[in-house]
Amino acid sequence: MASYGCCIVLEILLAIVLPPLGVVLRHGCCSCEFLISLLLTLLGYIPGIIYAIYVIVTVDPDSEYRRRRDGDYYVVVS
Repeated sequence: MASYGCCIVLEILLAIVLPPLGVVLRHGCCSCEFLISLLLTLLGYIPGIIYAIYVIVTVDPDSEYRRRRDGDYYVVVS
């Protein structure tokens, strides 16, 4: 099995060639990140690349899944 760093490099290379593909490998095809990446790529190739690389490097899909599953939402009461 490939190491974590190798997977990140492969996802970034794919994100440069076709931004939504890199995001799909990291987050899946039904995620909000994929839809935003697809929209930005359709509107402009460079914004799609920038967003895809940002999402691949910074957003951890496992922590997002755990947060949604456990219901760790913060409600601000004013």
